[in-house]
Amino acid sequence: MAQGPALAFGTINWLGQHAEHEHITRWGLADAGFGPATLDVLAGKTGTFGAVGAPDRPDRGLLDVKAAHCDGGDHLDRPGYPQSEAEARARLQDCRAWIFANLDRAAKDAGGLAKAAPASADLDCALDGQRRGSAKCLVLEDLGLALHATQDFYAHTNWVDRPAPGPITVENPPGLGHEGSAPWLDPTLDAPFPAGLISGCYDGFPETRYCGAGGPNPRVQHRNLNKDEGVIDERAGVIHAGETPRGRVEGNFQRAVAAAVADTKSKWAFFEARVRQTYGPARAAEVLCLIRADRPSAC
Repeated sequence: MAQGPALAFGTINWLGQHAEHEHITRWGLADAGFGPATLDVLAGKTGTFGAVGAPDRPDRGLLDVKAAHCDGGDHLDRPGYPQSEAEARARLQDCRAWIFANLDRAAKDAGGLAKAAPASADLDCALDGQRRGSAKCLVLEDLGLALHATQDFYAHTNWVDRPAPGPITVENPPGLGHEGSAPWLDPTLDAPFPAGLISGCYDGFPETRYCGAGGPNPRVQHRNLNKDEGVIDERAGVIHAGETPRGRVEGNFQRAVAAAVADTKSKWAFFEARVRQTYGPARAAEVLCLIRADRPSAC
């Protein structure tokens, strides 16, 4: 399957991307107490994808895994649409399950961290899906997978969207227009599936060759819904205008980024709580320190 260079909030600083995943992650975790070197591994930095950007690495094997990017949940309420509402919902439920499973795995892998074994907190992380490296590397990789999909949920679905003026079509799908993070993505809540929630079909690049484009029964595509590109200045707290067609409409990019930042912060808080619940106050404090600190000796 042909793959394109941009499946998500950007992870690089070219091809129209502005390292959006990195900036969202740094903004969301600004008050979490991460050391700069550890945050570089988790969020990425110039010249690297980081754990959060790893699903967009061409060699990572996740570019066509729809759950990793919250893709494939497309549907329109019209006769003969190629994917049923139930099928679309199942694809989005796969993404939710992916996020929750990787948060759970991060908490489990956190058990491998101990002050008695400084190598368990080593920062030489491959992040290549082979589960190589220290226990800390495994935790950061797990968190990266969960955060990437969480952030893509807001870039790729219509949760925050307002459609452009005019009729609702596959090129101008409906939007839900919400502000802030989705309760449905909160692991602590049993929220119902949001009525009308969809994401875009992505089966390859160029998108004009896939998902029925140009045919008699086209689908809502990733290119019709994504809010992947735009400049984010997390230090100044400024989200600039979106640069994709959907992102430029009525502040859609800004709302997507704001929601992704808030949910990134929420997911870290959930992970911290899960570690405390799993390992008890004393050991959890040590484990969380080792995850955040650049040097084990600081813990």
